[in-house]
Amino acid sequence: MDKTPARDTGSSRERTRAALIETGLRLFGQYGFDATSTRMIAAEAKANIGSIAYHFGGKEGLRDACAQHIVGMVQGVATPLLAAAATAAKDRDAATALLHRVLDRMIRFIVADPQAGLVVQFVLREMTLPTPALDIVYAGVFEPVHRTLCELWAGATGAEPESEATRIDVFTMIGQVVYFRVGREAVLRRMEWQAIGPEEASAIVAAARRNLDAAIAARRKDRP
Repeated sequence: MDKTPARDTGSSRERTRAALIETGLRLFGQYGFDATSTRMIAAEAKANIGSIAYHFGGKEGLRDACAQHIVGMVQGVATPLLAAAATAAKDRDAATALLHRVLDRMIRFIVADPQAGLVVQFVLREMTLPTPALDIVYAGVFEPVHRTLCELWAGATGAEPESEATRIDVFTMIGQVVYFRVGREAVLRRMEWQAIGPEEASAIVAAARRNLDAAIAARRKDRP
């Protein structure tokens, strides 16, 4: 097989690059980095095998591009909300209201958005068998988003933003959302849902908000 990418237009190159990233996300998440060959990726993406080296410099570059794609996707979802965090964190009610909005957006993205399945699967694989891609996702998403949510949590509860308790509380808040994606098949069967669409997502949002309000109220009572 000819390993030199065919000469094509800019739009065609972008389509090929996007197809390789989407395929990389899926296959790296499903099989892991070592078990996924460039031949598998090219075949699934319907691309010339040389396109991987052409666009990314090799399989490692594609893996890192997948991580950067996740960072860009999550930042696109989170940034408009979290940009208001510095101001909202100064007022208890504003901080609580923004946490509600963030929780709502997280659920509708992580749980109901079809593309989020590829993201979660890729990230979970990285959590289990870390590669340099995890460093990219951690630096671009996990650490800054978690730190900002800690500031909002502190604003809502009066706790210290970087205390151990606050950081655990925020991980707990995120964890309840992630479960509905990780445990999706069990949730669908137990809830007797055919899918998780807008109506089902709204039911999850309502339950998560009740949990959030109860947790905030409990932490406020702990304050002197």
